[in-house]
Amino acid sequence: MPDQTTRQDPRRQYPGPVESADDVEHPGPTRQMDSEPDHGEHTYRGSGRLTDAATVITGGDSGIGRAVALAFAREGADVLITCLPKEREDAETTIGLVREAGRRGEIEVADLTDEAACARVIDAAVAAFGRIDVLVSNAAYQMSQDGGLAEIDSAQFDRVLKTNVYAMFWLCKAALPHLSPGASIITSSSIQAYQPSPHLLDYAASKAAIVNFTKGLALNLIDRGVRVNSVAPGPVWTPLIPATMPPDKVESFGAQAPLGRPAQPAELAPAYVFLASQESSYTTGEVVGVTGGSPIS
Repeated sequence: MPDQTTRQDPRRQYPGPVESADDVEHPGPTRQMDSEPDHGEHTYRGSGRLTDAATVITGGDSGIGRAVALAFAREGADVLITCLPKEREDAETTIGLVREAGRRGEIEVADLTDEAACARVIDAAVAAFGRIDVLVSNAAYQMSQDGGLAEIDSAQFDRVLKTNVYAMFWLCKAALPHLSPGASIITSSSIQAYQPSPHLLDYAASKAAIVNFTKGLALNLIDRGVRVNSVAPGPVWTPLIPATMPPDKVESFGAQAPLGRPAQPAELAPAYVFLASQESSYTTGEVVGVTGGSPIS
């Protein structure tokens, strides 16, 4: 793993992933990957920026969600993550990292395409921690379709919108009574909101909706003293990539970024920490791009 305390050429900080896409089943267990992502296990060092914060991270079993959960815990936060039933083993690994950091870690198995399940997630967090200081709406679904619109059926479109947009709405609404001044909501948008790929048409549309919702909700909640921001990743090496993309796209994944490679989840986590911490107290309604040089505008 690269030493992130020393200056390095960002183009070569990580080797390119080597993966056999046929070996990773959806939703993408980390254990099935040949090139496992770096979540910061050996590099992230906390400095007390989230001491005793009660946090919820959806999709915290793997990828960006695991990296954020690890970083939050090492910054002093207690963490509840969500996962699907098939993702429970990965979720246990994440919570193990949280507990190794000396913080409380909880898992809520939930299908976030169901409104009642979203409400149960929030209820579980409040029961565990007594409040919610940070809500990270991160869970997402995508499925690449080379044929674009012609190949996207209503079932896929419905699942993408319900996982990526409806769940965000339901979670934010359910959490609202439990958010005090100083709380933070962080959504996960994407470079796809600004530069949509034809094979991810429905996913890109959902990410654009997240950007708009984030900006509107920030204005809606400012009178409560609650900040709302988004992180827009570029290509990131997570289990979702080999599980949802054809082999040719996996092999070239991330090459389109100006830095010439995909990000590792560990490179995204600091942006979430910043937006969750009091250091970003004058930041709301913003989208922080972590895209490897691709513009978001």
